[in-house]
Amino acid sequence: MFDLSPLSISLRAACIATFIVFVLGTLAARLVLGLKGKLASFVDTVCTLPLVLPPTVLGFFLLVLFGKHGPLGALLSQFGQSIIFTWYATVLAAVVVSFPLMYRSARGALEQVNSEHVWAARTLGMHEGSVFLHIMLPEAWPGIMAGITLSFTRSLGEFGATLMIAGNIPGKTQTIPMAIYFATSSGDMRTAWIWVGLMMLLSFLSLGFSSYLAARREQ
Repeated sequence: MFDLSPLSISLRAACIATFIVFVLGTLAARLVLGLKGKLASFVDTVCTLPLVLPPTVLGFFLLVLFGKHGPLGALLSQFGQSIIFTWYATVLAAVVVSFPLMYRSARGALEQVNSEHVWAARTLGMHEGSVFLHIMLPEAWPGIMAGITLSFTRSLGEFGATLMIAGNIPGKTQTIPMAIYFATSSGDMRTAWIWVGLMMLLSFLSLGFSSYLAARREQ
């Protein structure tokens, strides 16, 4: 019987990771817009860095941080918890690799918000939280939606960092990319083709849905 667990694991991890990076990436973009000078450049570089680093490098740093002897891993172990080689590690890896896509998309979208609308809202006495939620976020939504889509598809396709911190445990941490790699390694090309086709279909549907929402918003 064909094992569908990589599909459910990938979808759950990608959905949760996308929600996390939507929140963190959008807030980070808003924070950077409020900074100036070298500090803004430094924070922007840090937020973008995972985009250019190889996934295996990111996986190495996560392993160092959350490993048994790492600072965060040691802290978690005091509470009897561990992330490495668990399903939570697949979410963590997806968050790290997809965060820059959400951040860059959100920042670009927020930079295009009409400054006159923001100024008028502040003049009328709206506090910054309300300005962001009711003025900036709705106007920037098409760009943010593009970031959500890119983050979701990137999370689905994450491999290198996931392999290092989550491993390839069937039914637990084996995602679709893992299933493709190990099916190919074992010579099971039929299974590999099935997963490749499914991955392409999911990515196509995700991007198509984003384009559909953008087109409806422009009408």
